[in-house]
Amino acid sequence: MGDDVDEEAWLCDRRKQVAEYLANEHVEHGRIALEAAWYVAPYVSLWQIENLKTPRRNGWWVICGDHPTDYISASGLDEPREVLRAIGDRWLDVSTFMRHGIPHPSMTVGSMENAKELGELLHSRAKLLIQWADDDCIWGEDAS
Repeated sequence: MGDDVDEEAWLCDRRKQVAEYLANEHVEHGRIALEAAWYVAPYVSLWQIENLKTPRRNGWWVICGDHPTDYISASGLDEPREVLRAIGDRWLDVSTFMRHGIPHPSMTVGSMENAKELGELLHSRAKLLIQWADDDCIWGEDAS
């Protein structure tokens, strides 16, 4: 994290952004976690979202930061590392379509007018998420 970033304020702003995003996407959900499950300020944050039908259980993950805000079901994804990998893989898929000027069948980012440019940006963010997911040092695991 850079010294000029107020981490607490940045996280507070990201949590508000998550709430606005979920409302705009019409995602029915329970509480948004008070603290990010994982983050690298001011670039990326992961938030757990309570399942509305099963209180105190994680129903969704939301990624928010210097990239598109996105959400994914928590089904089968228990740890932030798994979530980064899953979102990174999904973004790689979507960016491949975008970089070729083809609409993705299930997800859109921006408009088709600038799909190639946005596809390049999404591709680079996806690679970074996967790189972080693969880095044992980040997660406190011995790579040997």
